[in-house]
Amino acid sequence: MKKLSSIIAGGLAIGLTISAQAGTLEDVKKRGTLSCGVSTGLAGFSQKDEKGVWSGLDVDVCRSVAAAVLGDASKVQYKPLTAKERFTALQSGEIDILSRNTTWTHTRDTSLGLNFAGVIYYDGTGFMVSKKLGVKSATELDGANACIQAGTSTELAIADYFRENKMNYKAVTFDTSDQTRTGFESGRCDFLVSDQSQLYALRIGLKDPSAAVVLPEVISKEPLGPVVRQNDDVWFNIVKWVVNASIEGEFQNVTSANAKDLRKNGNPGQKRLLGSEGDLGEKLGLSADWAYQAITQVGNYSESFERNVGQDSPLKISRGLNAQWNKGGILYSPAMR
Repeated sequence: MKKLSSIIAGGLAIGLTISAQAGTLEDVKKRGTLSCGVSTGLAGFSQKDEKGVWSGLDVDVCRSVAAAVLGDASKVQYKPLTAKERFTALQSGEIDILSRNTTWTHTRDTSLGLNFAGVIYYDGTGFMVSKKLGVKSATELDGANACIQAGTSTELAIADYFRENKMNYKAVTFDTSDQTRTGFESGRCDFLVSDQSQLYALRIGLKDPSAAVVLPEVISKEPLGPVVRQNDDVWFNIVKWVVNASIEGEFQNVTSANAKDLRKNGNPGQKRLLGSEGDLGEKLGLSADWAYQAITQVGNYSESFERNVGQDSPLKISRGLNAQWNKGGILYSPAMR
């Protein structure tokens, strides 16, 4: 009897765990929209145009998840958040996913009750200075004033760099990236420090972008990606594999234009990704065409990268580390089988 009761109790515990973990997915389906936390406005990653339409690399993650879960990439409610607000909004359940140029760090991953669901952009902390300063290297910035966005991993990265190089600086902090750009442009600081991708985005917003230069030094590793709450493995798996499907889509040469044909006539790997073979969707608790919907409505990783931050965008950022693993980069999806 004791053994039987233990088995029953264990089964109940497993059932309760599964029920608890499925919470976000059930909430999103019931609501009919995905609540996604984004930045207050950063070119290439999450920015709203004059018509109120959001776009960017981070926004495409939101849209892809909505397409995979709800079958419609437009079913997203965007919540603009500052760096200081973002984690509280996710922890409190105000948003379902945070996709806001957020660096995956040990502290954030272990002490905030959150899980990072992958990397969509490999970045690093850099420096932007006015050309008038005549500075060619970050090692020439001893005693300078730095514009920094509060609540970011940049604060520790620059502190470590200056300490290691026995230099000093004065931090001038702001709540938003736009405020750091304004502070830099008005002369409140000698240089602006942030992720390099963000520096390129901020530079094109200057009145005279040619007056500023991004220095060559990259002083930290800043892997950026979407974040979800812990203790919800069903939702964690969904967001993680939607990100992977975008990356795998590029690797498998599946695009928004050819996905329909390849779902019927493609090779085994393409058909498995697109749901005409295998049971990848069933294992996630989604329909068989979850990745097909995400790729046809939003595109694969290359399509998203190029239109938002790459050669088809004002930022003109090269793929670099964000190229596929077999093309000189480190971008890589686990096997989808």
